[in-house]
Amino acid sequence: MALSLTFHGAAGTVTGSCFRLRTPHGEVLVECGLFQGTKTVRELNYRPFPFDPARIRAVLLTHAHIDHSGLLPKLVKLGFRGRIHATPATVDLLEFMLPDSAYIQEVEVDHLNRRNRQRGRPTVQPIYTREDAARTLARLKPADYDDWIDVIPGVRARFWQAGHLLGSASVEVEIREGKGAVRVLFSGDVGPGGKRFHADAEGPTRPDWLVLETTYGDRERADVDEEARQTLLRNEVRAALDAGGNLLIPVFAVERTQELLYDLNSLFDQGRLPPADVFLDSPLASAVTGVFSRHLRGLNGGADPFARPNLHIVESVEQSKRLNALAGGAIIMAASGMCDAGRIRHHLKNQLWHSRCTVLLVGYQAPGTLGRMLLNGVKRVRIHGEEVEVRARIRSLDVYSGHADRSGLLAWAAARGGVGQGTFLVHGEGPARAAIRDALIAQGWDADGIAIPDLDETVDLTARRPHAITEAPARLPASAVAATSDWHNRYAETVLSLAHTLDTAPDDATRDRILAQVRSVLGGGTDAP
Repeated sequence: MALSLTFHGAAGTVTGSCFRLRTPHGEVLVECGLFQGTKTVRELNYRPFPFDPARIRAVLLTHAHIDHSGLLPKLVKLGFRGRIHATPATVDLLEFMLPDSAYIQEVEVDHLNRRNRQRGRPTVQPIYTREDAARTLARLKPADYDDWIDVIPGVRARFWQAGHLLGSASVEVEIREGKGAVRVLFSGDVGPGGKRFHADAEGPTRPDWLVLETTYGDRERADVDEEARQTLLRNEVRAALDAGGNLLIPVFAVERTQELLYDLNSLFDQGRLPPADVFLDSPLASAVTGVFSRHLRGLNGGADPFARPNLHIVESVEQSKRLNALAGGAIIMAASGMCDAGRIRHHLKNQLWHSRCTVLLVGYQAPGTLGRMLLNGVKRVRIHGEEVEVRARIRSLDVYSGHADRSGLLAWAAARGGVGQGTFLVHGEGPARAAIRDALIAQGWDADGIAIPDLDETVDLTARRPHAITEAPARLPASAVAATSDWHNRYAETVLSLAHTLDTAPDDATRDRILAQVRSVLGGGTDAP
């Protein structure tokens, strides 16, 4: 086949982005992301790639988030020897994010192997190591927005501002085909607009093919400008400080942390908040904040936009533990944003039982995570093997999303001025992709020109309309993706909350009642993925 596109990730899920272009000039990957979610989906990270990494000539990367970049070290480990093209800010962020991801792989496997040895089971290897990550960093090649770059002979590309994250981009790929050329536009993750740290999303007009993300394709959000957002944050922080305890903010290391720091600084400078001590207790978030500082000094007259006397960077574990002695009045920001890992779990363990403490959740909390359980109002959780009563104030502030909602995605797509041959909807779950498809059709887009690809599906880019080609069974069929997602949502919302109470059940009758509820959620408990 002269020209085709295969969807090796982000097809039926919002993670694992990986798209393979096969051209007459060689094979090129767009993204190589880590799968996240249920155990069934995460298992894909450990399986062989459904292609030969050594045959890939180059990689184009839209941004630094791990679900788009997290399998690059595995690609290098298994034989990739080409260049990885990304914007300068993305390259700088990956210098910290890929080694951090590798460290997590090593630590998790180390813990698993300890249990395996105790149980007489074989040990396993990490997906990749910090050494693999270091070799990957050596293959990164920065490219500025709007400039055409030669990817391989016969294939060129350019990056467009995507407005999602510092350095994020949509990627326009042009493949020479006979006497002409075929242009494919990969949206990457499209931002909502109005972000402080980067411009709004842009893009070229009239591509032949469009690969469009649909993360929030079935969701609308209220428009909140910077002043309104800061007012909402100010109200939450003041209420927390007035309660007399500490304010714990679980944070995502990239962009969310920096947006919060910027807004807090603005509120301090305006006198709208007292200058409370802010502790940033995340090594990765601290390192990433340094990257943001270098790229954003122009916003603050050349000065560091985050530096201030009451911001304290917490480096060591010992320094982190000393924060336990703070009785109140402090703002402690620590990863991870969903409370499923990192130093925030230590702080929650030590402070959740204080009624004067406040926990402010500032991002999406996936089903099954500790953050989601707190958001759902559970009264007791298990952290590091110990039961903890939840007496703290649990609050939520959902105004920091980096994704465009349904209207934003439709507006960005409309601004492309039409698509020559067809559109592929990716990076979204079933309802989100279906909602965008229906909305596009309602706006006059040709229904036959819109496709919802399955995982590992290959399409012919020389056809006039999206045309799937069956070549090999998918690693995870679409039905399994949908089933796992549906099962995970049902399971995580109820079963995991029940599981937290199972070990403390006062008697066998109570344990039997809880187990019966678990079986009810699973529809009998025999067919869960």
